[in-house]
Amino acid sequence: MAKTTVVVVDDSALVRSILTEIINRQPDMQCIGAASDPLAAREMIRNLNPDVITLDVEMPKMDGLDFLQRLMRLRPMPVVMVSTLTERGAEVTLKALELGAVDFVAKPKIGVADGIRALAHDITDKIRIAAKAQIRRLPPAPTAGAVGAAAAHSTAAARPAAPIASLGRLSTEKIIFIGASTGGTEATKDVLINLPADCPAVCITQHMPPGFTRSYAARLDGLCKIRVKEAQDGERILPGHGYIAPGGMHFSVERSGANYIARVQDGEPVNRHKPSVEVLFQSAARVVGQNALGIMLTGMGADGAKAMKVMKDAGAYNFVQDEATCVVFGMPREAINAGAADEVLPLQQIAPRLIERLRSTAGMSLNRV
Repeated sequence: MAKTTVVVVDDSALVRSILTEIINRQPDMQCIGAASDPLAAREMIRNLNPDVITLDVEMPKMDGLDFLQRLMRLRPMPVVMVSTLTERGAEVTLKALELGAVDFVAKPKIGVADGIRALAHDITDKIRIAAKAQIRRLPPAPTAGAVGAAAAHSTAAARPAAPIASLGRLSTEKIIFIGASTGGTEATKDVLINLPADCPAVCITQHMPPGFTRSYAARLDGLCKIRVKEAQDGERILPGHGYIAPGGMHFSVERSGANYIARVQDGEPVNRHKPSVEVLFQSAARVVGQNALGIMLTGMGADGAKAMKVMKDAGAYNFVQDEATCVVFGMPREAINAGAADEVLPLQQIAPRLIERLRSTAGMSLNRV
């Protein structure tokens, strides 16, 4: 079987050496080059044609984001970002995912060598996933005369094209649950920006490490009509709000009298993940029942598939992203195979169909008390 070939791009000789060692220890992959800056990487990619590259964010001669943007326009390929675990690192990483990076690994600020070695399994897993991911080309860069128009178009594209009608009182009786992993930061954004300000509460588990979910929530909050934040233990789950599982913590929903509240707790990984979609979706089935709507988006593995079927059995209505629009068709495939899907849809159709479903069931919701 042919090995997955990798080029490592990082300005640190130590990091390049450790990543090369980690990759070459795997029987199914090989590091065929290591570059200290994007200009050297460009030649290496052209000559060696790797399957995947790992890319540092902050480097000399050309910023990692600038390089990624050019790469995804001219020669789209799977990229795994190697990010520093800082606030700026988190913001830049989210921008990299928006530009088309498949996933990222967060390296520590101190103890880098030991930290990266401890992440060896995570790094190689993400390289394997990236090698199989569906990669999309970025549109061409605008010409100088079109920069203003392109900027206006970019801003418009981040928001829904037309005003979204209010959903009204029915939004207080429902909760939307979203599970996602690889490719899910952008897929979740595409769903949320098309929801009205008074839509039902949205509870989200996106596989992400600690230190990144706060920046992710803030980014979504600036784009969406609903308010988006990291979930906090014990807070009320309110309509018109989105709640994201904090990295490294499980997120579920419980009932307190007539209200739903967020439960954010530490614990053992479930399906190798923390936060786990399984934990959130199990609580949806147990606590919310027929008032729940489930959405399974792009991601590797099977986390949440069984629990989504339990949701369906409890009366929830579930949407699953189709293969053509997934970066990785793992979690959605498993949900479909488990019999958990009511509808399998392209990503861009999920929010409109969700809203249609909410309108069609107005007055049919169960009371929470």
